[in-house]
Amino acid sequence: MITFSGRMILLDIEGTVSPLAFVHEVMFPYARERAGAYLAAHWGAAVIVQLAQDAGVTAFATPAETEAAVHRLMDADAKVSGLKQLQGLIWEEGFKNGELCSSLFDDVPTALLEWRRMELGIRIYSSGSVHAQRLFFAHTQSGDLTVHLSGYYDTTTGFKKESTSYTTIAADCGLTPERILFVSDVVEELNAARNAGMLTALAVRPGNKPAPPNDHPAITSLSEIALA
Repeated sequence: MITFSGRMILLDIEGTVSPLAFVHEVMFPYARERAGAYLAAHWGAAVIVQLAQDAGVTAFATPAETEAAVHRLMDADAKVSGLKQLQGLIWEEGFKNGELCSSLFDDVPTALLEWRRMELGIRIYSSGSVHAQRLFFAHTQSGDLTVHLSGYYDTTTGFKKESTSYTTIAADCGLTPERILFVSDVVEELNAARNAGMLTALAVRPGNKPAPPNDHPAITSLSEIALA
């Protein structure tokens, strides 16, 4: 149990509010399998220009060439804007046609409801695009949870292992960093947030990789965050 008396909780997604298995075994494969068809159907879209930049080339000649580059970026688990945008666009189709429904840990909907009732700000910071984040929380097994969320951040704000990203987020929230609690399963992200002045909590969830030695307070459920 940890006690928090600030005004904003900033949450990671995979391994924090959603099982790693859902993201890696459902969402990522869904986007990979449909990337070629999506690129062919939307050839010339702005996301393809960004994908070329991500891949370090001037432009792609064919959808097939683009798909191959997308698969390489996925294999490398690249946290780059074009790939995340493409995944979000493909997931949008899946959420809208009912093929995808976001999986959350059981404690998450209750925590979001309670925090909002207490007038606590709740925002998301994930490597997935803001568009994908909105879709994720709009289509959960507990319904549309976006009503509880007041903001979203992705890699366009900055990389999650860089302290300047958290300084930027705090400024955007209109809060000093020490009024914000960041919850993530990745120690390097927590280190960056703490270096920026935020409070931190390590999410220890089923299916997560063992965390390296660290001194961040650990929680196994969002219910272990006690509001002062």
